[in-house]
Amino acid sequence: MTGVQSVDSVALLPAYLAAGTAVLVLLTDLILARPRATIVAAAVGALGTAVGSAVVGVGGERRTFCVSADCSWIFGGRAALIGVVVALLTVGVLGLSVPALRAGRSPVGEYCFLLACSMTGGVVLGAAGDLITVIVALETLTLPLYVLVGLRRGSLASAEAAVTFFVVSVVATTLTLLGAALLYAVTGGLHLDRLGALLADRPELRDLPLTTAAVAVLLVGLAFKVAAVPFHAWAPATYDGAPLPVAAYLSTASKLGGLVALLAVVQRALPADQTGPVLAVLAVLTMTVGNLVALRQRRTVRLLAWSSVAQAGYILAPLGALALAAGRTDDARSAAYAAAVAYAVFFVVLELAAFAGVTALRPTGADGGTLDDLRGAARRHPWRAAALGLALVGLAGLPPGLAGLFAKVTVVRALLDGGAAWLALVVALNAVIGLAYYLRVTAALWTPTAPATASGGGVAAVPVVGVVAVVLAVATVAAVVLGFAPQLVLDVAGR
Repeated sequence: MTGVQSVDSVALLPAYLAAGTAVLVLLTDLILARPRATIVAAAVGALGTAVGSAVVGVGGERRTFCVSADCSWIFGGRAALIGVVVALLTVGVLGLSVPALRAGRSPVGEYCFLLACSMTGGVVLGAAGDLITVIVALETLTLPLYVLVGLRRGSLASAEAAVTFFVVSVVATTLTLLGAALLYAVTGGLHLDRLGALLADRPELRDLPLTTAAVAVLLVGLAFKVAAVPFHAWAPATYDGAPLPVAAYLSTASKLGGLVALLAVVQRALPADQTGPVLAVLAVLTMTVGNLVALRQRRTVRLLAWSSVAQAGYILAPLGALALAAGRTDDARSAAYAAAVAYAVFFVVLELAAFAGVTALRPTGADGGTLDDLRGAARRHPWRAAALGLALVGLAGLPPGLAGLFAKVTVVRALLDGGAAWLALVVALNAVIGLAYYLRVTAALWTPTAPATASGGGVAAVPVVGVVAVVLAVATVAAVVLGFAPQLVLDVAGR
């Protein structure tokens, strides 16, 4: 038996393209030293990564870095979907960042390089087949964000947000590593499929206190990454202190990465009867606390941050059906996993559109401001306000935001199929609570304001209109298209 493994470079192509984008950005900045060329290199590389992920995903599942039947890299339909979404989110966030980068708010080369590095972690995460790859990819996604959050020059709030994010993430990473180490001590395996098979075939391992501790610690560590209650306190302060485009990336790509990591270990490695009750409790707490606290927010980004916490609860809700025997059948589990991924995809598209709308209505380099700053924005910038309103209505799950409506219907249907009608009722009640603040912000866009408030909200917004308007338009169109073809996303998510 040879110790040399064959490597499927085609399967690794998306990772090559993502990592190559980071190298390309670095070389472009060093050699040309032209901000526009650096931004273009990052955008072209990210688009190439999206195309490469789609092309490889169409060809069927590919595996590499395998030892017998256990593989560390499994690139299939879901991995391709994650790769495409993360790469396109990177392009969108880069577009939102252009006005601030042109104004010298952040160093262009470092900003684009860190964003490309984070994108690499997200692309790799979708295809991770063992705990080591999952954790390394998750940290590759997260580590550059510590710097990006604090990269706004002369901003004390940005520095405080970066420190908060760093400290919390270190704790989360420590817990995740501890959980992985305890699982390895119990089973002697690290590949996700092998862990799942060992724990399924040997009930005595599941009954060990060490196994219970490993599962709990690993879930807690990953719950930090998706900002699930009670491990959410870092999110509002970090989002509010970060530059608007970085907050958009945290709320979309970073949250998507945390979900992918959590879903990977829950679906393939950990016992469903142990993870189900924990995830059900996390889902209920997360959506309820997120919605109730969002009702009282006056700052725009903090409101979006708390709504993002609530949305994480909706994403986790289908996995809570695993707490019941009816939710652990093969069909019910497949529906739950597909619903979680599909909801996450719909959410990140609508969330990016919402942040793009706020960015387009605020002065270059400014923070999100307060809700009063957005009051009457539709009278000054009707198209931008309409796009923001559509995104907010979609997040609320109302027509004409069909993507958000379908996402919530998918979650409720998965819960009913899994016998978790009580959890479906909680989701429905929380969706009603969420209507209050989403519609309040949407209505404020068309509410007349005093002249002083109007000038504060829109006077300096005109220079932003170029690239940011394009990102806003594309994100809005994508949300509308997904609303008319939702089954396509659900089918890919179920692979």
